[in-house]
Amino acid sequence: MIEGLKFDDKGLITAVVQDAQSKEVLTVAYMNEESLQKTIETGETWFYSRSRQELWHKGETSGNTQKVVSIKTDCDKDALVVEVLPAGPACHNGTTSCFGETIVQNNQVGSVDIIPYLADVIRQREMEMPVGAYTTYLFEKGIDKICKKVGEEATEVVIGAKNRDAEEVKWEAADLLYHLLVLLQEQKINVYDVLKVLKVRHEEKRASTKK
Repeated sequence: MIEGLKFDDKGLITAVVQDAQSKEVLTVAYMNEESLQKTIETGETWFYSRSRQELWHKGETSGNTQKVVSIKTDCDKDALVVEVLPAGPACHNGTTSCFGETIVQNNQVGSVDIIPYLADVIRQREMEMPVGAYTTYLFEKGIDKICKKVGEEATEVVIGAKNRDAEEVKWEAADLLYHLLVLLQEQKINVYDVLKVLKVRHEEKRASTKK
């Protein structure tokens, strides 16, 4: 597979590093054949530093390693997307991603990144229990209250659907997702583990249809 890749005249190929779970782009770096081979062999990211002109192992000094989940190439085979599970911040500035400065933002576009963001906020609420926060109230009331709210919001979604009220369904579905995330946190179940179940089911179903 490496033999089919197109490295530039300096022997480098662009590597876009992406969080395998949140799908957030963490950084853009460069690899040569040796660093790519080391990445494949060790299961952690290795890059080539153009400024120092040497290989470097991400997290070797900071401990913020990146466990490789997959490596994909584009149709021209001259760029890579490396999906990883990061053990810490990707940026040398200490931020999760190197891409932290927003130039244009359209808040009218929904994105799945709100799910891990909300899960993190809910986790922090349970740890800090800030006075006056609704999430704090739910955790204080406990599992019975949280389960009741999940049931109520699920019912509201059904009612909205039966009434063919798209706006109501959207708002109630958002409430349901939020309360479900609270329930998952109370049960100490990572939302990514739930998504993994969906993925496994889909892959098993797709495999069975090919037989």
